[in-house]
Amino acid sequence: MAIKRIATFTSGGDAQGMNSTVRSVVRTGLDRGLEVYAIYEGYQGMVDGGDRIRKMDWDSVGGILQGGGTIIGTARCERFRQREGRLVAAKNLIERGIEGLIVIGGDGSLTGANLFRQEWPSLVAELSQNGEITPEQAEAYPNMLIVGLVGSIDNDFFGTDMTIGTDSALHRITEAVDAISSTAASHQRTFVVKVMGRNCGYLAMMGALACGADWVLIPENPPDVDDWREVMAERLKAGREAGRRDSIVILAEGARDRDGNYIGSSDVAKALEENLGEDVRVTVLGHVQRGGRPSAFDRNLGTLLGYEAVNAIIEAKPEDEPLQVGFKGNRTVRLPLMQCVDQTHAVAEAVEAKDYKRAMELRSSSFTDAYRTLKTMVRAIPHSPDPDQKRLRIGILNAGAPAPGMNTASRAATRLGLDKGHIMLGIYNGFEGMAENEVEELNWMSMGGWASMGGSGLGTSRLVPKGKDLYAIARTIEVNQIDALLVIGGWNAYEAAYKLFDERANFPAFEIPTICLPASINNNLPGSELSIGADTALNSIVNAVDKIKQSAVATRRCFVVEVMGHWCGYLALLGGLATGAERVYMHEEGVTLSDLQQDVDNLSQGFRSGKKLGLMIRNEYANNIYTTGFMCALFEEEGRDLFDVRPAILGHQQQGGDPSPFDRIQATRLARLCLDYLIEECGKSSSRSAFIGLEEGKYGYHDMRDFQRMVDLEYNRPKEQWWLALRDVASLLAKPGPEVASE
Repeated sequence: MAIKRIATFTSGGDAQGMNSTVRSVVRTGLDRGLEVYAIYEGYQGMVDGGDRIRKMDWDSVGGILQGGGTIIGTARCERFRQREGRLVAAKNLIERGIEGLIVIGGDGSLTGANLFRQEWPSLVAELSQNGEITPEQAEAYPNMLIVGLVGSIDNDFFGTDMTIGTDSALHRITEAVDAISSTAASHQRTFVVKVMGRNCGYLAMMGALACGADWVLIPENPPDVDDWREVMAERLKAGREAGRRDSIVILAEGARDRDGNYIGSSDVAKALEENLGEDVRVTVLGHVQRGGRPSAFDRNLGTLLGYEAVNAIIEAKPEDEPLQVGFKGNRTVRLPLMQCVDQTHAVAEAVEAKDYKRAMELRSSSFTDAYRTLKTMVRAIPHSPDPDQKRLRIGILNAGAPAPGMNTASRAATRLGLDKGHIMLGIYNGFEGMAENEVEELNWMSMGGWASMGGSGLGTSRLVPKGKDLYAIARTIEVNQIDALLVIGGWNAYEAAYKLFDERANFPAFEIPTICLPASINNNLPGSELSIGADTALNSIVNAVDKIKQSAVATRRCFVVEVMGHWCGYLALLGGLATGAERVYMHEEGVTLSDLQQDVDNLSQGFRSGKKLGLMIRNEYANNIYTTGFMCALFEEEGRDLFDVRPAILGHQQQGGDPSPFDRIQATRLARLCLDYLIEECGKSSSRSAFIGLEEGKYGYHDMRDFQRMVDLEYNRPKEQWWLALRDVASLLAKPGPEVASE
């Protein structure tokens, strides 16, 4: 028999993005024909019953996407830990006919849900025996279906790449450390920054990688020396001598030494004061990491997980074990809940047992790789080159339009290359600068502070070389004895690299390994699902639209927001999903006059029903005729006295700003892999050229000769775009109806 009623609740610590998850569960459930209830105050509300278990409609979750925390509340419930409390909770659910629960919380909340499900038959039997429910009710509700979603800023849960709230917490950390770094540099001062994470060092480690911190302490891998205090101080002192004006140490709240002794922020500060002979400042970020507006990623993560959770509970059979819906490789996945819980607990147990090698092994491979990279990035100076090793001369340049994260990638590649003993060459102003021989040898501090900087410190240009440019570039390669080339950039960068590859027969100097690292806010590059800069641009769009929505609260107004992307609708669709836009226009789908007429009708109907805001997002090249100005004029004319219309063209603010944590981390990972590729290719008799990217959670290389085969050259985008599969979710949540009055 098909399930008819479900309930959702948030439990444990709050996490940004929980509201988007609740919204998605409610609206997807209603769209699928279910009755949906929200249980307020978590397990406490389940035990209390009454108006804490409320039936939801479409409007109940309107306008909550941008809110931090959880609108349905969360609370600890000691009573639910006892069987008596779970008995009362079961009765409350049965009285409302609820057959399935979608639980949004951490490992304790999900473990509690599994226990509840295991006990359910005996709870029902006891309630029936006591006369608290009828025999008919007992027969009607023999099982309780459970689907779990992980809401936790710690990112400590097995079975998902990211947990709801982690990305937003990283935003808080990077914003704070970036601000601290500027004041620390002014005074040449040392700061210790303590971050959350319990027994997981993810926030500390990724925060350190993103911010360019000088030292990090995490629970999974304590310092491997007894005199870690002296070693830490020596490294920081060496960094100052090398030219750093500030020192930042990031400490995970669960940090410990090899003997399992807790390391607090005061311990670190005292050790540094004694060994450095200077004042040390401590900043404990605390709950600011859990607060504030969710990032674009967390809004969309919660939305996609909530959508999949409803589908999973509808498809579940009464005898099925509880499921966890997670996120791997930009796709939702379903896994056995308790397998994920057990694996999560195993890490904490390994840390407690001081088996740190196993603790690291139990984390993901990307966690281990990031830690390895971080150990190099925090060095004061690189390792001395091996005298028997061939020192390669590797050039780095930025090309195409600027994208946030280019500097992070350039810095990472430079330091990682120098640490391997190679000579790193900075090529200024893209291929145009390369033709002019604007080449400079880089040292360890050449890009100090670049981890958090937007724009392109090396400079960039859109030049795709031809004719005499090719001869000049070949001459630059020969004069500087460049052995390999790392090109960081967008569409023009790929075209230029392909041009050099294609001209190898005419210019032997181009017979060097070359690799392209995807950096473009448009996210329109082949072989990579996410380009560096796209996440930052998406957050810029979301922040701007949040302000626009606030400005329209007191008026009846429709905004048509134009976003970048050229012919690729990624920013438009993902921006629409994250902001609750009721319509997204993009080139891939096209725009017709009948579409616009239907949109006018929907807007008019909504404003007549009390709607105060209309939000439409348009990709800049969606249609040559139906421009943003045309749409505004059309909606204004047809809306007449019902609503005003305003355009909002976001422009180049989407290309500016400091890179997001995701873009910083991704840029560092890709830079490391690009460098590995170039070094390996230099050791071969014949070298290849390639472009790199992340696809379905895995990093891979594509031969440069495949570039033209994989792209639509007319519209400068890949032939296959994974994110187009999200259109159904966006359309469902933006359906016209009662919700438009509150959105």
